[in-house]
Order: sequence, then structure tokens, then C-alpha cells
Amino acid sequence: MKLEVLISAVNADAGSLIKKMNITSDAVLINQSGRNGAEELSVKNRKVRVFSFNEKGVGLSRNHAIENAVGDILLFSDDDIVYDSDYEEKVLKEFLGHPEADGIFFNVEVNEYRRTYWNKGFGRVSITNAGRYPAYSIAVKRDKLLESGVKFSLLFGGGAKYSCGEDSLFIKDLLSNGLRMYKTETKIGKEEERPNSESTWFSGYNEKFFKDRGVLYAFLYGAMAEAVAFRFVYTKKDVMCKDIAPSDAFKLMLSGIKEGRKLRREGNK
Repeated sequence: MKLEVLISAVNADAGSLIKKMNITSDAVLINQSGRNGAEELSVKNRKVRVFSFNEKGVGLSRNHAIENAVGDILLFSDDDIVYDSDYEEKVLKEFLGHPEADGIFFNVEVNEYRRTYWNKGFGRVSITNAGRYPAYSIAVKRDKLLESGVKFSLLFGGGAKYSCGEDSLFIKDLLSNGLRMYKTETKIGKEEERPNSESTWFSGYNEKFFKDRGVLYAFLYGAMAEAVAFRFVYTKKDVMCKDIAPSDAFKLMLSGIKEGRKLRREGNK
């Protein structure tokens, strides 16, 4: 059983990035660098295949990585993840010990203010509790992923029309297509602190934030989108509604939900 890390990066120096991330397994690096090309690096007798593209969008990046992957287990990653020295052993051990799992969500340490999850114990993950996981927590069996036909949305995420959400949609589609997803408390790495860098999608709780969130909810929650949007606004209003009133934020989300449903009817993903 072979692990392959799938890395999405922008304008990266491949050799320096692989070293910084402490990659010691096989890997595929998709580098959106403004040019097209391919090269292969040897790192500690492991193969890192680098594909450069003149394009933007995290969904495109991750889909290219899936298309070029050859490993048995695929671990999604970003260029700000630094892995523990034994990450490969940990990931393979979990899959060997739990053959029932098609995919596993691993712990990756992040700053507390950015943390959306922290697994305790081992257990099954369902659609109702999967929305908090980022892509870099996911490892999945390649054959099961290809069999499902699931790919990342090109509508959402850094470089796309609508802000974040590609991770949640990807996970929802995996579960909807019957993949058995589990969580483990095993930690495999940490997110590198980049305090001076700007987010690829977040620029404040502005009109775009709420409308984009509405579009996403149309894809995630279907007929329940309005109810989930209402709960979202009014439970988070003390943090998110300092510049936009909760009632206006909800109206923006409703506008986004309407737009999202139109996109779905037209077959956009």
C-alpha cells in the first residue's frame, strides 16, 4: 500500500516547498505558476512529480492532482502544511487497521482561532457532521475515489467565482456516493503560521461573504438552505454582523440561495 500526498500550491519553488513541508513520501505537486510544464524530483528515494499550470483556482488544482495520482492512498494537502516525520507510517497504519474505511479524516494542528475541528477517538462520519473538515485533513483510497467520479467544484474556493466551500461540497459528494468516511484522533502535522499573508477568499464579513455563503448553502442543503442560513446568521451575528445588520445579512444569503439553485438547475458544479 502506497501513500501519495496531493499538494496544491501557487508560484512555489518545488524543491524548497517539499523540504519545508517535510514530505518524505511520494507526492504530486500542482503548481499554479503562470506557465505549463512537468518535472520529477527525487526526495529521500521517493518520487515527487511536479505539474505546473498557467491557471487559477483551487478546484482545478486538486482535480489535476487526482487525475495524475497513482498512489493507493491519497492525502490532500496545502502548501502551508508541515508534516510530522512519521506521517506516512501513521496514515498507512490507520488504513491497514481499519479496512472498512474508504477515507479517513486526520488531525492537523492549526491555530485555535482557525480551528474548525479536532477529532477524539475513531468513528464514522456522516453528512450531518462532515462540514467542518478541511481538504487537508482527508486521506482517501484512490480506487474508491475514482470509482465514485467525485471531483472538486470549480465554482467555489480560492481563484473561483464564489469564496470558500469546495472542501465541504467534495466531502458531501463523497458521502452521497457511498464512500465510508471515518475520523481518527491521529495527528499527522500542523499548519504553518502565516500572519502577514492574505486569505485567498476572506476579505471580511461583507456583502460578498453572505451572498457567496448563500450560493454554497443551495448546493449543500437543498430545500433546507433557508433554515440553515437563518440559523447561521442569528447564531453568529455577534461576530459577523457588526457592519451588516442580521436581517440584511439573511437577505443577502437568500439572494445567494436563489442564485445557487439557478446554477444547479443549469447543471453547474
